[in-house]
Amino acid sequence: MTVVRIVDVAEAAQVSVATVSRALNNRRGVDPVLAERVRAAAQQLGYQPNAVARNLRRQATRVWALIITDINNPFYTAVARGVEDAASELGYSVLLCNSDEDQEKQDRYLEIAARERVAGVILTPRADASDVSSLRSGNIPLVVVDRPLSLKSQPDSRPADFVTGASFEGAVIATEHLLRQGWRRPACITRPADTDTTEQRRRGYETVVARHGLAKIVGYVPFHADSGVGMIESLFDDDEAPDSILAADSMLALGVLTALQRRGLRTGRDVGLVSFDDAPWTTVVDPPLSVVAQPAYEIGVQAARLLDQRIRGEGPAEPQTRIMTTTLIVRGSCSRGAR
Repeated sequence: MTVVRIVDVAEAAQVSVATVSRALNNRRGVDPVLAERVRAAAQQLGYQPNAVARNLRRQATRVWALIITDINNPFYTAVARGVEDAASELGYSVLLCNSDEDQEKQDRYLEIAARERVAGVILTPRADASDVSSLRSGNIPLVVVDRPLSLKSQPDSRPADFVTGASFEGAVIATEHLLRQGWRRPACITRPADTDTTEQRRRGYETVVARHGLAKIVGYVPFHADSGVGMIESLFDDDEAPDSILAADSMLALGVLTALQRRGLRTGRDVGLVSFDDAPWTTVVDPPLSVVAQPAYEIGVQAARLLDQRIRGEGPAEPQTRIMTTTLIVRGSCSRGAR
């Protein structure tokens, strides 16, 4: 008895073996005409998938790659904990890869993940245009966290599942709160414009200051730039220095606090300050830091559950986007008269 192989189906349907595999497993991204041709060829040849081999392939790896941009950032530490806890419950192990905000390092991790055929990848991209084609070509499920990927960076213009916090809305609420406290010249200290999440925060800030007819003061700090202390200090050398600051992440907030300390300025009394992310240290500084808190742990859990759905071939065919609510926690750093 002749055994019909998947390569025989591919030859009969005049498509690639990968297309046959995707079509017969009802994967997304297969042209309906090609999928029908594959099914017809399989039926005509009497092709029967090798269930044992297929199950062995699926069980060959119970490992996910979690690629984050900066393990020193408390936000990503909490995300990683959420991913790991959820993955453990689902029967997976997690390989943590810290790209250190380095595009080349991230790309190398992506290539390794594809080569080693991990079960899935959760990625915080260094930049919106990060190339994930190696995962796509290997049919490795991908969930993106915190920063979205641009469609141009994806070979089939097909977005990945995405979990993030409500950055724009959080920045709007924080900036409005600064103004309600009586600060009239808020500045936004943010990151490079190739990361959409921080751009959302900048746009939220700018929306508010424009609405109130106030001056726009924006400072960009590169990653690994000593938290921007020098640039932040230079803002206060200006004749029209800001009287308050929205920091796009907790690492930048540390830079702001360092710069203010060097100049003998105190938050709440001399300068108002609100930062994204409720890092563990924010309640022990004096006065405590007001923050836009993101549910970082839950973001990690949600990303893990989405990835598990994709691996099992469940859930909606269309990519899912989950935007988690951010919460303003008011403390002394932005309240005028704090002592």
